[in-house]
Amino acid sequence: MASHRRPKQPSRARVTVLTTAAAAAVALSSQAANAAPSEKPSKDEVKAKVDKLYEEAEQATEKYNGAKEKQEKLQKEISTIQDNVARGQEEVNELRDGLGSMATAQYRSGGIDPSVQLFLSADPDDYLDKASTLDQLSSQQVEALKKIQEKQRELAQERAEASDKLKDLASTRTELGKKKKEVQAKLAEAQKLLNTLTAAEKAALAAEEERASRSSEARVDLGNTDAAPGRAMAAFQAAQSKIGSPYVYGASGPSSFDCSGLTSWAFAQAGVAIPRISQDQANAGTRIYSQSDLKVGDLVIFYGDLHHVGFYAGNGQVLHAPRTGTVVRYESINNMPYQFGVRI
Repeated sequence: MASHRRPKQPSRARVTVLTTAAAAAVALSSQAANAAPSEKPSKDEVKAKVDKLYEEAEQATEKYNGAKEKQEKLQKEISTIQDNVARGQEEVNELRDGLGSMATAQYRSGGIDPSVQLFLSADPDDYLDKASTLDQLSSQQVEALKKIQEKQRELAQERAEASDKLKDLASTRTELGKKKKEVQAKLAEAQKLLNTLTAAEKAALAAEEERASRSSEARVDLGNTDAAPGRAMAAFQAAQSKIGSPYVYGASGPSSFDCSGLTSWAFAQAGVAIPRISQDQANAGTRIYSQSDLKVGDLVIFYGDLHHVGFYAGNGQVLHAPRTGTVVRYESINNMPYQFGVRI
C-alpha cells in the first residue's frame, strides 16, 4: 500500500542560505549588465598624458645632462692630476739620481756616508727627522733630501685627490645610467600611448602642431626685432639655422638637440660659452621677469624647476627644441609656464 507520508520540508536555515545565494547571484548579474564597457581614451586625453610624460622625460634629461657634464669634468680633472703625478714622480727620480751621483763621488773620494747609503734604498723621511743624520750630510745632500721629501708629500696629496675623484666619477656614472633609464622609460610609455591612436588621430595631432608652428612663425616675421645686446642676436640666428632639426635627449648639435643643447650650441657659435644645462643657464646672466622687457636673443626659462629653456624670438614667441618627436621650431611663449628671461 502506498505511503501517504508528507514530504520533509527544508529547514529554515537552508532556505535562508539558498535565498541569500540567489539574491547575490541576481545582484552580480545586474552589476555586470549595468557596467559600462571601458572607453578608449580620446585623442586629446592621450595627448595630455603624452605631453605630461614628455615633460617628465625632459626633467630627467636635464638631470642626465648634468651628470654627463660632471662626468666629463671629473675625467679631465683626473687626467690632469695623473699627468701631474707622473711628472712629479719623474722629478723625484731625477732628485734621487742626483743624490746617488753625489754618493758615488763620495765613495770614490774616500767612502760613502752610511746614512746616504741607507737612504738610497729607503724612505728619506726617517732620516730627515734625525739631527744626527743631518750632521753627517753635506748641505747639498740635505737640500736634495728636503726636495725629495716635499715632492713625495705633494704626490701623496695628489694621489689621494685622484682617488677621491675616481670614487666620485664611479657614483656619477651610476647616476648617469639611472637617469638614462628613467628618460627611456618615460619615452617608451609615451610611445605606447601614442600607439593606441588611429592613423587618422595621429594625422590630426600632427596637423594641429603644424598649424600652431606656422602661426608662431608668422608672428615672428611680423614681430619686434629689437635685439638683446652683445652676441645674443648672433646666437639666435645660429639657432634659427637649425629650425627643423630633430629633438634628441642629451644632444647638443650640430644635427640634433635637446632644449639646453640648442641654446648652449647657438651661443658657442657666437663665441660665447654658457653652461650646458637649463638650471645653470638660468644663472648665466641678468634675469628679466617681465615678458614685455624681453628682447630677441634673450634666453627664456620655463617651469618651476627651470628644466626648459629657449630663445625669445619676439612678439610673444620662442624658438626652442620642444621635446621628443618634435623639431626645433617657434612656439607661443604662453604654451609653457614662463619663469623669467636671462640676458647673457
